[in-house]
Amino acid sequence: MNRLDRDNFGSSKNIVDDNIEKLKEIFPDVFSEEKIDFEKLREKLGEFVDTKQERYNFTWHGKTKAKKIAQKPSTGTLRPDKEESKDWDDTENLYIEGDNLEVLKLLQKSYHNKVKMIYIDPPYNTGKDFVYKDDYKDNLQNYLEVTGQINQEGNKNSPNTESNGRYHTNWLNMMYPRLKLARNLLKENGVIFASINDKEFNNLKKICDEIFGETNFVDNICVLSNPRGNQSKDYIATSHEYILIYAKSKNNLKLNKASLPERQLKKYKEIDQKGKYRLLGLRKRGAGARRIDVPTMYFPIYYNPETDDISLSKTNENYCEIIPKLSNGEDGRWRWSKEKIRNNLDLLVAKLVQGRDEWDIYQKDYLKRNGSKKGTKYKSIWTDKKFNYEKGKELLKKLLDGDCPVDYPKPIGLLSELVQMGSNEKDIILDFFSGSGTTGHAVMKYNFENSSDRKFIMVQLPEQTPEKSDARKAGYETISDIGKERIKRAGEKIKEENKDSENIVNLDTGFKVFKLDSSNIKTWDVGLEDNLEQNLFDMVDNIKDDRAEEDILYELLLKYGLDLTLPIEKLEIKNKNVYVIGFGALVICLDKEIDLELVEEIGKLKEEYQPEIMRVVFKDSGFKNDVVKTNAIQILDKYNIDDVKSL
Repeated sequence: MNRLDRDNFGSSKNIVDDNIEKLKEIFPDVFSEEKIDFEKLREKLGEFVDTKQERYNFTWHGKTKAKKIAQKPSTGTLRPDKEESKDWDDTENLYIEGDNLEVLKLLQKSYHNKVKMIYIDPPYNTGKDFVYKDDYKDNLQNYLEVTGQINQEGNKNSPNTESNGRYHTNWLNMMYPRLKLARNLLKENGVIFASINDKEFNNLKKICDEIFGETNFVDNICVLSNPRGNQSKDYIATSHEYILIYAKSKNNLKLNKASLPERQLKKYKEIDQKGKYRLLGLRKRGAGARRIDVPTMYFPIYYNPETDDISLSKTNENYCEIIPKLSNGEDGRWRWSKEKIRNNLDLLVAKLVQGRDEWDIYQKDYLKRNGSKKGTKYKSIWTDKKFNYEKGKELLKKLLDGDCPVDYPKPIGLLSELVQMGSNEKDIILDFFSGSGTTGHAVMKYNFENSSDRKFIMVQLPEQTPEKSDARKAGYETISDIGKERIKRAGEKIKEENKDSENIVNLDTGFKVFKLDSSNIKTWDVGLEDNLEQNLFDMVDNIKDDRAEEDILYELLLKYGLDLTLPIEKLEIKNKNVYVIGFGALVICLDKEIDLELVEEIGKLKEEYQPEIMRVVFKDSGFKNDVVKTNAIQILDKYNIDDVKSL
């Protein structure tokens, strides 16, 4: 029975090792004795290797360290907090309280290539908002110090003022590793939206060009966020912000279209058994509309007024010939070829044109086709009132009893549009600078309005609110307190206002709360000499005294790369607690005095649940004796369970 040791289990996904394994798959012959032969690698890459010293390069002080921070595995874990959660047993949404750098590391196994859309509204580096200072040696220790969970002897949250000699550098060092880790979580057709103002727009674009690739830059949206303009500016009152859009891979990306505006919806006034539609002239209009432009698209279409039949060939005398004519009488052309017309005759109708006393051909353009509602491409400038910061403040005040404990909450109208554009049914949406929780609120609202089932993961540092601030006066000690309360109230408001709607029945307005902390296993926290660590590893019980079984369960989910919202079934077998996770994907027993009868019953669970693979974990000190521990392997092997570990 293998122990879950520090190297292969006690830390988050090792990104360096993962990248090396990928390189081995592509170029196995560049490895010699488990080392990379860079000369052979250069030969493989040929002309794509640039050995010149003078070339375009975006760098800053600390960039190398920022890369190392992204690659360094986390030794922390996420501990469940049911008391602060909502609808724990049923929800598939997550609210994670902790430093987003460490959280993103911990999510690498469970959510690798699973997130469809990321939205972030990071600190804009205005000189007032703080930039979190990471610690390469032990960022988890640094986080615990900053948040006051242990003696505060390390870095503190502090504003990154313009008088700071490393004003831009500090911001870049914070953003780079987080974006690097975030990219790993995106699906191959995933997309990231990042709000920013002009302070760090250029730097954010350069970082994203490097991490996502210049070719995966999708576009930049300019949002009218403050119509009055920022009057504190010296020269021009800034009224706008930006949203940078990058794809994981533009080859795989397909953005959804915007809903049609009301004035266009009114044009769909015809209706038949397939639904609402409008009529579009089949004759080409505008540039390239003449017969000589595309001669093959000029041909007659035949219509029988008695039967309403339309054809490309005249079969009897009742058919009248219709040819495309321009308004000046010149020969025109159709928009569709003969083949397309032949395949879509059911979409064509003939109408007598008033004033001309002649027939013309029209296409039925349905509002809904193949189950999807017709839309229009999003534009690069967004000016609607629903995108204004004032709208965000108004909504938050209503939700929180007249208080607006944050300065610039993002308006829900903005996030709703991004959810529409960047995600589909059942997709996961991540926001790792979640602030007041607008993204979570927007996902719930969108799900209700569109009978959708998107999931959200919110991540927020429990940054202390200023002592004399309105937020503190209202009882919110941290920014994450605001976000959790906002999402709770928003969900209840949606349900209350729409209690008679069918869409409300299966609407998920809950969320599981997890909090970043040190590992539940003592040895995984030790960073001292090897001999001391080995001594601790051999301790009879290496689980921390103040940790519950559920804490350990969820750490195991993270280490095995399983979804944190998987169902966990608690069984009582032979008076012992046995947890079945993900319908048998993982079985855990952390009880004491485990005997062979219990092991046999656990083996039978494989036959009951019939998972493709079942993994079983025991507490190493939980076996009744060494004989039971040794024989447990043989018993479980009898049930084709060969992945058995102890901690």
